[in-house]
Amino acid sequence: MTIQAGDRLPQVTFRVMTPEGPAAKTTDDVFKGRTVALIGVPGAFTPTCHKNHLPGYVQKADELRSKGVDAIAVTAVNDVFVMDAWSKASGGDNLEFLADGNGDFARAIGLTMDGSGFGLGQRSRRYSMVVEDGVVKSLNVEEASGKAELSGVDNLLTCLV
Repeated sequence: MTIQAGDRLPQVTFRVMTPEGPAAKTTDDVFKGRTVALIGVPGAFTPTCHKNHLPGYVQKADELRSKGVDAIAVTAVNDVFVMDAWSKASGGDNLEFLADGNGDFARAIGLTMDGSGFGLGQRSRRYSMVVEDGVVKSLNVEEASGKAELSGVDNLLTCLV
């Protein structure tokens, strides 16, 4: 079942890169007591994700924060090393990159897609959401993985009061 506005995010463990190396970060670690703009993408460095989706969030991070967002996070079914490299390559040092290497989070929220036809295996669908203290306040899911319109930063900004 796909997560919806009003639902609490399920408890999972992401991997993040720290100065000491990879570390675990739970859903509570990321979302508890904060308003987070979360974007989910099929894969780091993939064309739409790297060129069309993520750049808007990097460029408009201050605008999101001015509307009450405490953090901007991006998750993908990639390992922590790929997510760390993507963070550096995209100039996303003002975002949190959450590796969902096994797809546990994508499955738990019901937003997986089968990218096997492209050699990608099971991945996350493309989406954006606003999460307040672990509860989904708005959710924008793309029908086609090659588009970043509903899930783009401009649309997410309209979801913020």
